[in-house]
Amino acid sequence: MRLSIQKWIKYWLIVSLIVPLLAACSITSTIEEQFPLESVNGSGSQTSYVYRAAGLTVAETAKALVDKSKPQQQSEVKDGQQFLIYTDKVVHLQQDEKKPEDTLIEVDSKDYVRSNYSASFLQGYLAATLLGDLFGNGRYGGGSYRGYADRDTYKPKGGTYHAPTAQEKQAVPPMTVDRQGSIFKRSKTADSSQAGGSGGIFNKAPPQSSGKITRDSSSKKSDSWLTPRKAVKPKTRVGFGRVTRRR
Repeated sequence: MRLSIQKWIKYWLIVSLIVPLLAACSITSTIEEQFPLESVNGSGSQTSYVYRAAGLTVAETAKALVDKSKPQQQSEVKDGQQFLIYTDKVVHLQQDEKKPEDTLIEVDSKDYVRSNYSASFLQGYLAATLLGDLFGNGRYGGGSYRGYADRDTYKPKGGTYHAPTAQEKQAVPPMTVDRQGSIFKRSKTADSSQAGGSGGIFNKAPPQSSGKITRDSSSKKSDSWLTPRKAVKPKTRVGFGRVTRRR
């Protein structure tokens, strides 16, 4: 009995560690496959990658990402910004001031957040308990950074953002699709019959095909075994008998 309980606890610990890691990998892969990489900063455990969601608002981008991978915590949209917190990544969504119709997706490692972000700035978005865990209860922080959109005013401590080089692009995990950054959003006046059904920005319904079955009437008479037989009335028989009583 004791061995069984220990085995159950062991399995529970393994699952609790693996599932969050899979969720983090999933959100990172989703962003890399669907949006173009625009800028990079940092190295080692402190990395920051910025992607562009063209033609999508912050709320629309957040919904698409959350539908793919649920975060540990999701902040409200405030001043055109929103945070999605995963196991080892912080996704910072920001409306691009130069192109307000686009959303910038900044994917930061937690070490990058600890070393660069302003803790007072994050207090307006994240719960106090999460901030305590994120910043080690005061052992980290002290930076003034507030995201890629404000990088010219609130600069990160380590390094500067720049267009990704060929070597830095290779450091990003391989993609399964050709990343062009094109996201098609259905128009309100679009014909629903041509849309192929409902779905998110990551789903595309396959084209539907139609056809018909024709009956060959060239033959005069069919003797095939497939021809059903005519119904025959079952035969009945009248019988006579008697019932005796046991003595």
